[in-house]
Amino acid sequence: MANVIKTLSAGDITRKALSILHNNLVFCKTINKEYDDRFARSGAKNGGTLLIREPNEFSIRTGQTMDTQDVEELTQTLTVATQMGVDVNFSSVELTLSLDDFAERILKPAMSRLAAEVDKTVIAACYPYVNNLIPGAFGTLPVLADVLSARAKLAQGLSPGTDRRLMCGSLETNSIITAGHGIYAGQPAAELSRQYSQGLVGDVYGLKFYESEMTPTHTNGTRGTDCAAAFSVNTSTTTTAIANGVATIRVSATASVSATTTWNAGDVFTIAGVYDVNPETKVTLSHLKQWSVIAQATGSAIEISVSPTPYSSGVRQNCAIVAASVTASSVVVCSTTAGSSGIPATAYLHSLVYHKDAFTMVTADLEMPRGVDFAAREVFDGISLRIVRQYDVVNDKFPCRIDVLFGQKTLRTGWACRLGS
Repeated sequence: MANVIKTLSAGDITRKALSILHNNLVFCKTINKEYDDRFARSGAKNGGTLLIREPNEFSIRTGQTMDTQDVEELTQTLTVATQMGVDVNFSSVELTLSLDDFAERILKPAMSRLAAEVDKTVIAACYPYVNNLIPGAFGTLPVLADVLSARAKLAQGLSPGTDRRLMCGSLETNSIITAGHGIYAGQPAAELSRQYSQGLVGDVYGLKFYESEMTPTHTNGTRGTDCAAAFSVNTSTTTTAIANGVATIRVSATASVSATTTWNAGDVFTIAGVYDVNPETKVTLSHLKQWSVIAQATGSAIEISVSPTPYSSGVRQNCAIVAASVTASSVVVCSTTAGSSGIPATAYLHSLVYHKDAFTMVTADLEMPRGVDFAAREVFDGISLRIVRQYDVVNDKFPCRIDVLFGQKTLRTGWACRLGS
């Protein structure tokens, strides 16, 4: 019996496109994904916002006397405002292909490109909020010891022990495999086979490894090579440069610094005398608290927007000011690289170690237009995709647009860490 090839339907194309898109995502496939069904009836437009509740935190009473406390819930705003898509023209002949042929020729390259752009966009928006950084010298690839240091950062942030990932580029993956090949002795045969036949690391020390060339590259601001010699906290306008619950830290130059000096989003620094704390017990830890710049700042006396928001007391305390107070002599040290403060205006690759719930991506249904040849939406694994096709009678073509509407957020900074190289 001869083959019967049918013209592809809207549902066929949409489901296949979404499957290919999902399979080609790396970072977005490994983080928390939410589908907002509030928009399922009429469709979403750019600018929709969601409020995400932060975990509640409480203080502990000692003794018999009751000491009630108010519950103050904090929220973060996630804006669903990024719309991306691929636009293609289908001919009448192409629409008579089998689904597999159509997917291979048309959908696969289109969806692969869209997946790469979505991954890149989400990563670029999320990584500057990650304040934990295991610094590495410029051009020095991370090794297994660096990965374990990042794992320790997640543990200190009380990240759950499951659903932890490491995403790094191909050269970084090679370096980690080379430095840690001995740890596979005694591993299951399937893990060994995958490493040597496919070049994949698999699961090591509670981390699932992913290789992606979308790993973010961070470019330092133009602030001095040695921040400690040029900047300190600024106490000229307040008794402390670190106000409880205020997401800015004031710094000023202690040496000759250009008025155009920049701190880029993603730069990481520490302050003398300001230490990290255990998120639950609030016990002061042995290392300085790291802060990440989340918006570019320029000048010699500036307020830097930082992540996380500093809390030096109360139930949300995340840092401890060990000195009596932070003074103008408390130096600011950029911690972009080990042994120095990082080369200004230089790009460093930042591999990411993170728990699945450190980040989230939210997609929403786009509006379904009327009066077109066809329009279809599908949702899979928290990702909503829309395809709209119309007929061009002049050129006998079917112009088609494939769209996804999404937003992203770094939810728990302590559950992620960067590896500089």
